[in-house]
Amino acid sequence: MFYNIDIEVVLTKNSEIKRKTIIDLVEKYLMQIIVRPNSVITVRGEENICFYKDVDTIIVGEIPNYDKSFVDFSNLNINWFVYKLNTEEPFHQNEEDGNDGEITISTQLILPSACLLNMWENLFYDNDIKQNLLKYAQTMMEFSDKGVDNNIISCNRVILLHGPPGTGKTSLCKALAQKLTIRMGKRFGSGILMEINSHSLFSKWFSESGKLVNKVFSRINDIIQNKNILVCVLLDEVESLAHARNQCLSGVEPSDSIRVVNALLTQIDQIKRNSNVLIFATSNITETIDLAFIDRADIKQFLNNPSVHAIYKVYYTCINELIKVDVIKNGMLDPIEYIINNAKSPSTETNKLLDICEKSLGLSGRSLRKIPFLAHALYLESSSSLQEFLGAMEQAVIKEISERKHLKRLE
Repeated sequence: MFYNIDIEVVLTKNSEIKRKTIIDLVEKYLMQIIVRPNSVITVRGEENICFYKDVDTIIVGEIPNYDKSFVDFSNLNINWFVYKLNTEEPFHQNEEDGNDGEITISTQLILPSACLLNMWENLFYDNDIKQNLLKYAQTMMEFSDKGVDNNIISCNRVILLHGPPGTGKTSLCKALAQKLTIRMGKRFGSGILMEINSHSLFSKWFSESGKLVNKVFSRINDIIQNKNILVCVLLDEVESLAHARNQCLSGVEPSDSIRVVNALLTQIDQIKRNSNVLIFATSNITETIDLAFIDRADIKQFLNNPSVHAIYKVYYTCINELIKVDVIKNGMLDPIEYIINNAKSPSTETNKLLDICEKSLGLSGRSLRKIPFLAHALYLESSSSLQEFLGAMEQAVIKEISERKHLKRLE
């Protein structure tokens, strides 16, 4: 059975090497080393690699339903993506706030961006959430390309991610925008991620929030006139803008809240006519979102706190990073694929980490990534062995969960 795998070759800023030449060199190199799915290979500075002056990073994609821990290129069809990263800082769109100051109402980032490198690869969820979102978004674009009648098959070009805080909703939206720009590089020359500051748009100074919404979307409409650019709009904490209108009616000043929701819905209805735009929205509290906005979301994806296997992947990448920089000495863990697919017993360290993962259930992805830092800061004084570090991690997890219980008692 043949599988497909995506491999990205991130070129250095000054590289002028031809695409076919670098693909041939990278393919030959990958055949000679051990490669894992969903991995990042840093090339810069590695002078023993012949193309180190031309390549910054090689990103090896995931392979759905693949039952091997390592990539066997003999039965794989490789999809190559060769590109350079944009290194410009984000551009902020500001407005005067009426008090001799300014508020940022949106932030624009040119894609693919160095700011988002590796973000996709370091987000871990159960099932195939990431791949499904990628397919959903690509289908939206394909239907637009083929001229599918929107009055027959509805597509509003809106994706809503919802779930508890710290589950990576915002990061996943940004990473998805980056990945789509790369995957559709033959169609779009570049992409733009426009992150709308929902709190600033709901302006308490102007009481003209509806006008601010229209101003932001006017800027978006200016950008999407260039059909060579993929425009991804991020509405983070969308409940700030799309607050349920039936709840607004009971407020002190309902009129402005209603105007904001009406303006947002109107702009979404207009913008969906364009084939080069997608809207991503996130929310922690979907019960307060206006039903008309929820109805417009083509995809409503719930993101929960990670399972034991997803926790293991997070800790695994964190520990490997510390091994790489010599904070942890003399250690190696089994990848999760080895544990799932291999009949042999895992190592002592791997079993210890699995036990820590069980104790970590209920923590968000954001909290999990702090545990290695807390372990080293609170329970270790210098570089340590893997076994010592795992002991410190266990103490850090116990402390984190204990602190959370104290906070709940104060509520």
